[in-house]
Amino acid sequence: MNAEASPLKFKVNRDVLADAVTWATKTLPNRPSAPVLTGILITAEAGGTVRLAVFDYEVSSRVEIAADVVSAGTVLVSGRLLADISKALPNQEVTLEQIDAKVDVTCGSSRFSLMTMPVAEYPALPQVPDDSGTVSAGEFQNAVSQVTIATSKDDTLPILTSVRVEIEGEKVTLLATDRYRLAVREFTWNPGRPDVSAVALLRGRTLSDVSKSLGGDVTIGLSTDAGKDLISFTSAGRVTTSLLVEGEYPKVRSLFPDSVPIHAIVETAVLREAVRRVSLVAERNTPLRFEVTDGMLTLHAGTGDDAQASEAVEATLQGDEITVGFNPHYIAEGLAAVESPYVNFSFTQPMKPVIISGQKELDGSADESYRYLLMPTRI
Repeated sequence: MNAEASPLKFKVNRDVLADAVTWATKTLPNRPSAPVLTGILITAEAGGTVRLAVFDYEVSSRVEIAADVVSAGTVLVSGRLLADISKALPNQEVTLEQIDAKVDVTCGSSRFSLMTMPVAEYPALPQVPDDSGTVSAGEFQNAVSQVTIATSKDDTLPILTSVRVEIEGEKVTLLATDRYRLAVREFTWNPGRPDVSAVALLRGRTLSDVSKSLGGDVTIGLSTDAGKDLISFTSAGRVTTSLLVEGEYPKVRSLFPDSVPIHAIVETAVLREAVRRVSLVAERNTPLRFEVTDGMLTLHAGTGDDAQASEAVEATLQGDEITVGFNPHYIAEGLAAVESPYVNFSFTQPMKPVIISGQKELDGSADESYRYLLMPTRI
């Protein structure tokens, strides 16, 4: 960064400022490795553009807003403090002005004075990769939410806290697993070139946060050059970049069986509610039992002297009757991710993984664009 930044001054709408600062500071680190990483870098340009940036060496967030720039310059102030202040200001024009080692924030009769941090000590922002393709924010957010439920919450296994992103022409595939379940989602996008092909690992938490914060169309850029493994997401003047996770992702596709002889089709909303009710008596780490017979799926929870519950819902069975146990939390999350009117359970054997997918019609076929593979628990 430049060693000295000229004093800046600009005026901007309160809502515009609050929205931009709040979005950018969501990626501020909870345990920064240096005090300057708690800051938000503000650069005012003479043309009427103000750039806000946050960076912690792994994830960066950048946003541009239009403002009345009186004097161009760059300052670094506490990001979370500015976010709290900007949201609390009255709904009037806001003036930010650098005065010596402080930045004054004035709005109506409200005035705050923030200490600045040394701009020279702030790390250089990473270069945004070239565009690889575009997808609608709604489609992207939906796909990410369906897959990230299966990422591991154990940070000692960073590979499993990640989502594997596979790009092959017009098709994008997201995969995630925590060893007990596997979620796979495929969707189409508009690639920058028809022969684009890439694989990347990205932290699930970062991917989830990014997908929720973007709107309109999302442009994704990917750089896998030596020492520059980076992914970017751009939408409506907002840009997030993240370093990719290093390592070899487990070969999870082999978990899908070659053939599945047993299928149970159930109305999704009805089963969701039944699982929610019966799970109320399921103790921690005790299975929810699924008994599938011709025309009926019966749920059981609780045994012996513990509280017990059961509920039956209509089901269409193709193949042999089967009884399987599932972790109540895992099965509930899988059902919540299915958006189709019907859910299709594909079984092989009681202790083999089940494949859960959506189905538009009772007598139709499973939609394999989203598959949630779940390991049963011993009953």
